Amino acid sequence: MARLPRRRWISGLNEGDDGGALSASSEELQCEPLPEKEVPSDRPVRVYADGIYDLFHFGHARALEQAKNSFPNTYLLVGCCNDEITHRYKGNTVMTESERYESLRHCRWVDEVIPDAPWIITEEFLDKHKIDYVVHDAIPYADASGTGNDVYEYVKSVGKFKETKRTDGISTSDIIMRILKNYNKYVMRNLARGYTRKDLGEKQLRMNMRITKLREKLKAQQEKLHTVAKTAGMHQNEWVENADRCIAGFLGKFEERCHIMETAIKGRIQERLRRRSTKVMTFNLLMKPTWLKTPATAFSSYLNKLLLELLTSTSKLSV
Repeated sequence: MARLPRRRWISGLNEGDDGGALSASSEELQCEPLPEKEVPSDRPVRVYADGIYDLFHFGHARALEQAKNSFPNTYLLVGCCNDEITHRYKGNTVMTESERYESLRHCRWVDEVIPDAPWIITEEFLDKHKIDYVVHDAIPYADASGTGNDVYEYVKSVGKFKETKRTDGISTSDIIMRILKNYNKYVMRNLARGYTRKDLGEKQLRMNMRITKLREKLKAQQEKLHTVAKTAGMHQNEWVENADRCIAGFLGKFEERCHIMETAIKGRIQERLRRRSTKVMTFNLLMKPTWLKTPATAFSSYLNKLLLELLTSTSKLSV
């Protein structure tokens, strides 16, 4: 078999999300030697690329173009992970697995789509599909399943890995962020096109509308604060003097009100004490003997009563 030196894409080329991509045309591809590996001359080289390919975009297409042009005669197999494994290790997708598979089938660079692709590429998988090389960008792709540090660790160790480059400025995450950033604009756009609030999730829509209004209010307040700060910077001395006068005036009014409040409280306490003293005196007078209530008249009556009793007792003795 003929031997072909391993090739590497020039550093000026880029890669897209979930796979490598070229920012230059395929005619501009250049290579540099890499460790030698036997390459079949009597059949196409079977190259494998895998990914999620959610919201399939030109970054994905360029990545697959780069993989297709790895060798003069290439049969490109593209593996796409299903929803279950993707949601478990990477997160929710916008498109379903069926939609992602179908998008790949319509890409001109793809010869065969492998559904339900594994998260980790193993020797058994390579042998089953008779894969000669695996292509992806060289940045280690963290193994969320916990099997290893890089999902392409085994492929790299056996010399079957080919590096690609990423495309700047486009990725699935970037597209989702654009939608989220202008969420309310897209909501109003779809409402104008006939979608109902129920279709868009009415509760969530209300919440987002309230959040938007709150943001607008906060923005207005921030602008006011910026204006105040700017004015304060221009008239700093005047602001300081006014602040001192305001504070002094407040303290003076506060002290005056405290004095008035203190005087009022003291007056109320004294008035209650006087009322209580008067009640006690009245009670004591009511509880005294009858002859003490009117001293002259009561005492005279008391003496007359005693004299009468004395005379009565004396007359009885004489008899």
